Amino acid sequence: MIIKGLQKLTLLDYPGKVACTVFTAGCNFRCPFCHNASLVTGDFSGASIPCADIIDFLALRKGILQGVCVTGGEPLLQNDLEGFLTSIKEMGLLIKLDTNGSFPQKLKSLIEKNLIDMVAMDIKNSKENYARTAGVKDLDITPIEESVRILMNGNISYEFRTTIVREFHQKSDLISIGEWIRGADKYFLQHFKDSGDLLSQGLHGYDKSVMTSALSVVSPYVKEAKLRGI
Repeated sequence: MIIKGLQKLTLLDYPGKVACTVFTAGCNFRCPFCHNASLVTGDFSGASIPCADIIDFLALRKGILQGVCVTGGEPLLQNDLEGFLTSIKEMGLLIKLDTNGSFPQKLKSLIEKNLIDMVAMDIKNSKENYARTAGVKDLDITPIEESVRILMNGNISYEFRTTIVREFHQKSDLISIGEWIRGADKYFLQHFKDSGDLLSQGLHGYDKSVMTSALSVVSPYVKEAKLRGI
């Protein structure tokens, strides 16, 4: 595991739970609006946080923390992720995994082994504009589609989410996404904000009125749709 960060307490990352967030390094996408650019493009040759240190921290927070969010980067790139999650589950903690959905078989395996309790999966854009939005030329979105099916046809708690960026998302994209994930349990439209650690500059978010309008576009397609970060 290459772990580059630990947020010791969050009331937001794991809905309804008191949790901490573990940040893994490396990603196979290059989304221009990624707010964790340093976790995506770094060479990661420097010191990382040992898994044992994370486990020791969790032991000290027993009775306080209810869960752990594992995010990135893309956590499913980590070859030893399963062992790390097993250690956390043995402590009686819930685990939420953030993923871009590009490794469906790994995702399915973790679900079947009961090593994760919730999944938050990014839907970068409509199928037509996925490659451009993910920053990967000629991206095959078949694995993304498979991950969507795994979550929607399974019995694990999940949410889909799209960070809405003016330069990448239009009404037609939202309609296309809505048709794609029709019937999904939860779908969040996230307001884009410049974190100061982006892969590309010159990107903008929409104002609240446009985001509210966007919400009205996707709401008919899913069971629950909400705005986030605005």
